[in-house]
Amino acid sequence: MSLVYYFYRLEITNEHEMNAEQLKTVIIGSGPAGYTAAIYAARADMKPVVITGMEPGGQLTTTTEVDNFPGYPDGVDGPTMMVELQKQAERFGTEVRIGRVTAVDFSKEAGGKHILTVDDNHTIEAEVVIIATGASAKYLGLPSEQRLRGGGVSACAVCDGFFYKGQEVAIVGAGDTAAEEASYLSNICTKVTMLVRRDEMRASKAMQHRVNNIDNIEIKYNTEVEEVLGDQVVEGLRLINNQDQTTSEIEITGLFIAIGHTPNTSIFKDQIDMDDSGYIFTKEGSTHTNIPGVFACGDVQDKEYRQAITAAGTGCMSALDAERYLAALEV
Repeated sequence: MSLVYYFYRLEITNEHEMNAEQLKTVIIGSGPAGYTAAIYAARADMKPVVITGMEPGGQLTTTTEVDNFPGYPDGVDGPTMMVELQKQAERFGTEVRIGRVTAVDFSKEAGGKHILTVDDNHTIEAEVVIIATGASAKYLGLPSEQRLRGGGVSACAVCDGFFYKGQEVAIVGAGDTAAEEASYLSNICTKVTMLVRRDEMRASKAMQHRVNNIDNIEIKYNTEVEEVLGDQVVEGLRLINNQDQTTSEIEITGLFIAIGHTPNTSIFKDQIDMDDSGYIFTKEGSTHTNIPGVFACGDVQDKEYRQAITAAGTGCMSALDAERYLAALEV
């Protein structure tokens, strides 16, 4: 290697180090997991900076009512709850930045700095990174469906099913999650219509037997939603049979989409260990990833529960894990 090239590389490296912003703790994501991590990290003097991502406040900002989060006896709407969580985090010194992490470099060894690029043009070096980017529910993509999200269209029966107690609802999906949510809804709703795109379900045989044996669940095979009916709230569905192309309508007040979630982890691909679906692996009983100094919490590593309260719990865990990690480096 020539001396000219050596000094050129040295100059580039030094320039990068000089231009990169030096931070102690960066939290990527601003849902219940991210803000809870920020509250604990700020109280531990870890000087957290939250990068909000494309959807500040996370999925709860699209939820009209939250009745199952402790501390709200009268319930709270999702956007209000997220604003209050942000204010609580900021009260302890958290800095919240509107922006999107567009690239990461987690190649450093234990004790090294992790490199983040924000909005393609700002470089940050962080001692600790907490990933709380969440997972996005998959929807059908119908304009009428998107228009009525929060007005009767939901991607979480456990979260929102209570509001349809004693009413007729429908659920789209054919896997175990759809079967479980249909079973859950059958306990509180007068009728549940399951809409299955194919001529059979993908759910396990045990789950299929379960829903088939519940009197108030009706399964419609080879059926898809053509349009969600209603102006302000869901009033019904126009369905199409994908075998003979006949259409029909049913009256419902709630539509639940259970066709899966996509973890928001594309920028971490090949940087961190994750499963085939993109959920980040964390070490059992902790939020440690396979990269020292990088932690994951909330729906980005939880495909089982996906609740605001469980996300907040792992957010707490991630801050405590990160605090202990930093303390060990100082010994």
